[in-house]
Amino acid sequence: MYLITGSNGQLGHELTARIPGAIATDADTLDITDFDAVQNFVRANNIDTIINCAAYTAVDRAESDVDTATRVNVTGPENLAKTGCKLVHISTDYVFDGTAHIPYKTTDEPNPTSIYGKTKLTGERAVLKNNNTAIIIRTAWLYSPNGNNFVKTMLRLGAERESVNVVCDQIGTPTYAGDLADAILKILPQISTETAGIYHYTNAGVCSWYDFATAIMQCGGRNCHVNAIPTSEYPTAATRPYYSVLDKEKIKQTFNLEIPHWYDGLRRCMEKMSK
Repeated sequence: MYLITGSNGQLGHELTARIPGAIATDADTLDITDFDAVQNFVRANNIDTIINCAAYTAVDRAESDVDTATRVNVTGPENLAKTGCKLVHISTDYVFDGTAHIPYKTTDEPNPTSIYGKTKLTGERAVLKNNNTAIIIRTAWLYSPNGNNFVKTMLRLGAERESVNVVCDQIGTPTYAGDLADAILKILPQISTETAGIYHYTNAGVCSWYDFATAIMQCGGRNCHVNAIPTSEYPTAATRPYYSVLDKEKIKQTFNLEIPHWYDGLRRCMEKMSK
């Protein structure tokens, strides 16, 4: 039996739609930070595989809400890992400092600069320490038709304004949550002690937030001009990685995956949103 935690989030929603019969929980139905609650839930429902999509992802708020971010991003994953179930745990590009100029490999040394990134890295390490079949998937720039995300924000602003300002000096890769969910479906039957470890998954290709916003306006038929601005003109509480492109060769080779380009993912997501 599969357990999907964080099922109300973007990835959790996509996975729940793809795995009939899976038990889907959110913070209201299962508190993953409560060790006894997790153990009892897993036993009562005969869970053998957990996909942990639950996370504290309010990057800026985490800077002042360290305790909650730590409970959700560290204690929660650790509790899930200790169940002994097979585990897929979702992590982030924020474990890196963004100073590289070539895609980050899974073997590159993490150096998070934000509380969010630090708690996610500590969570990764807790998972690996406590579960010998755990697969950790770092992803980035996630969006979907569900929940709040950059794509939906740009579409809304594009309908309201003649122009928007978007940073052009942060480089990464947008990831359609539906594509990541499809990849996880292919990975699930292959989980073992041999395949356990850290992997990277985003869509293929590279762009800036400015490039991404421009593509969203074009795909969405929005007659809204996108102005390129430097990060210095858009200050935030948490530092963002300037470069967070992830090398996906390991996940492609290990699980025989084909990864769609980010623009193709965007187009398919927006087709789904328009229906």
